[in-house]
Parts: sequence; structure tokens; C-alpha cells
Amino acid sequence: MDERTLLIVKPDAVERRLGGAILARLEEAGLRVARLKMVRLSPREARRFYRVHEGQPFLDDLVEYMASGPIWAVVLEGEGAILRLRERIGATDPEAAAPGTIRRLHGLDRRRNSVHGSDGAESAAEEIAFFGLDLSREGA
Repeated sequence: MDERTLLIVKPDAVERRLGGAILARLEEAGLRVARLKMVRLSPREARRFYRVHEGQPFLDDLVEYMASGPIWAVVLEGEGAILRLRERIGATDPEAAAPGTIRRLHGLDRRRNSVHGSDGAESAAEEIAFFGLDLSREGA
């Protein structure tokens, strides 16, 4: 059964013009781009998006980074899309990510790791809605 998930191409990857290469790798893995939107988050929006990390010592740096430049918010779909995406992006720390994963190939460090991927069905639905990319809103 097809499912949907959210990928964010983060500011460091957008700045280095890696978005197309990242999406190509994911399409080769059988995922389809259903929607894509380039946005620039305000610090307030970035903090709201990452509210799950409230109270963590890294949150302020993460918010600053995510508001530092444009991002691509991408809805991907396909069979097992959430797990498939998570496997292909790799561990948060590029040094610890498996060879061939997006973060291992393109991530600069733990903070500037090039991509974000939803970690489950509930977060995928919330994150897709956060960016106004819900496919049930056809014509939006």
C-alpha cells in the first residue's frame, strides 16, 4: 500500500544545489514526488516545526539554521515510503550514517546534515499539513 512522507532538503543542501541529486536518488529507489514547495521558514515557524525538541540544548541552533535559507518541503509517496526514506537518508550524524546514504554523501555535520525525513505515519501527516502540502487539498 502506498504511503506518504515528508522530506525536507535543508538550507545547506539547497545552497549547494543538491536538491535535484537528492530527489533523483529517492526516485531511483522507487519513491515518487507528489508535491514540492520551496519555502523560507521564519525562526518562529522553525521553532513550531521542531517543537518536539523543546527543552533540548540544540534547539536554538537548529531553529537558527533552519531559518537561515530556503528549504524544499517535498511529499514523497510509494510503498513503504516512510521506512524507505529513512533508510536512504541515514543516521542524523553523517559520520555515523551508512555508506551510500544521503546524509553520508552530502551531510556536512550533525546539524547541517542536508535532509529531514518524517519518522512515522503520524509525524508525516502532521509535517505535510504544516507545509500545506496535504494531497487531500487538491487544487491548493
